[in-house]
Amino acid sequence: MLVGELNTKNKAVATAESCTGGWIAKALTDVPGSSGCFGYGIVSYSNGAKESILGVKNRTLAEHGAVSEPVVREMAEGTLRLSGADVSIAVSGVAGPDGGSDDKPVGTVWFAWSTRGPRGITTDTDLQRFEGNRESIRMQTVIHGLKGVQRRLPT
Repeated sequence: MLVGELNTKNKAVATAESCTGGWIAKALTDVPGSSGCFGYGIVSYSNGAKESILGVKNRTLAEHGAVSEPVVREMAEGTLRLSGADVSIAVSGVAGPDGGSDDKPVGTVWFAWSTRGPRGITTDTDLQRFEGNRESIRMQTVIHGLKGVQRRLPT
């Protein structure tokens, strides 16, 4: 459905993924016709990849951590600039089973969607706290992220 809508509207999507490890890109490219709307996906699992590929500032990572609103915002905007796409999705989270903290428990996922429009780049962010095991948290992240892309397409 999303791939068809992207193709009908002649829009391209790009991804920047950390906790999902490329699952959003896989979900898109599993659909026939995805080559018409998807040409760019980055798995930036490490902080170094976030910095060197996407242009996330070291200072942003140091001050806020990888799982944060400022980091996913920079990831989404960096992906949009690199790819030339019309919309990008970026995710960073704690999928578990380890790695959680009091501030960022397992299931914490930050999302950012950047869109290119007549007034430049617009970015929206969202924080979710998903329940379940690692696979369930990652799957919920993929679904929420793709629904967010669909909501941001022009009507």
